[in-house]
Amino acid sequence: MTKIDDLPVRDELRGQSPYGAPQLDVPVQLNTNENPYPLPEPLVARIAERVSEAARQLNRYPDRDAVELRTGLAAYLTDTTGYRVTKEQVWAANGSNEVLQQLLQTFGGPGRTAIGFEPSYSMHALIARGTGTGWVSGPRNEDFTIDLDAARTAIAELRPNVVFVCSPNNPTGTAVDADTVLALYEAAQAAGPSMVIVDEAYVEFSHRASLLPLLEGRPNLVVSRTMSKAFGAAGLRLGYLAADPAVVDAVQLVRLPYHLSAVTQATALACLEHTGTLLGYVAQLKSERDRVVAALRGLGLDVTESDANFIQFGRFADTHAVWQAILDRGVLVRDNGVPGWLRVTAGTPAENDAFLGAVSTVIKEL
Repeated sequence: MTKIDDLPVRDELRGQSPYGAPQLDVPVQLNTNENPYPLPEPLVARIAERVSEAARQLNRYPDRDAVELRTGLAAYLTDTTGYRVTKEQVWAANGSNEVLQQLLQTFGGPGRTAIGFEPSYSMHALIARGTGTGWVSGPRNEDFTIDLDAARTAIAELRPNVVFVCSPNNPTGTAVDADTVLALYEAAQAAGPSMVIVDEAYVEFSHRASLLPLLEGRPNLVVSRTMSKAFGAAGLRLGYLAADPAVVDAVQLVRLPYHLSAVTQATALACLEHTGTLLGYVAQLKSERDRVVAALRGLGLDVTESDANFIQFGRFADTHAVWQAILDRGVLVRDNGVPGWLRVTAGTPAENDAFLGAVSTVIKEL
């Protein structure tokens, strides 16, 4: 049987593994940071209406520039952050991963370098590799905050073309303060100039405000978002960015024609009509997350400060053994490979109770 390495694949892809989390049939699945609440029935009905309307013209290509959708996303960002965003500053694609890929196709590529501060979202490095962009892992402190002095030194020495900042950070859940982002941006411009991409996939769950207002006067700063988490629409695959209009123009140089289907655009627009209800679910999840954090600490475990819809907890001498023991009790969490730590997604109250019960039993047996 032919294997991947038997094919003439690019050298940097040899020996690599695709991104993925275990998909196991267990009662409680809290390993992929999904929103546990199904879309409300009025929204499901509205999606059906909008998709039905779009279906009548599926013989035609969709709006190539997704103008109505970008207008709606700009309004959502303006309403929820207080910072005015126009449709010219917004771009959308099939999930935030495609947004990031388009950014690296535009500003990265062969002979160019990107830096991120790990542990962080592993797709940043994978997308860099997939676009032929060199990848450098930057430093973090023991508490998982970015080591700013070391980061400045690395940026000055490496002169990367792209700097990734994940806030709230996945898998640790830690948010990055505005002063740190500003310092990294200044360092990147002094060394480059280079693009700074702030990945805000989980920002709606944060105790802190969005970093979106930092876009003002900073043409090389980009904020990426997703509808997968706060909107409970992981199956939709809709991500977007906000940036200077010139960035949006530049990204369109690499986007595939008609990349967002009419059905995707119709569904996303329906979701934007129900943001009040969806953000109500976010408030519930934030409360549940904080409850789980307190309960885990009450069990004597270390817990990283979380501004996301997930929690990093530990520390364990044998992380995989603890992961397996929790799984044996019907609860699936995530082993991200961060030594000593596991990650759990905030679920419904019943799911969280099941998780806490499993953890309580497991740690008594350690």
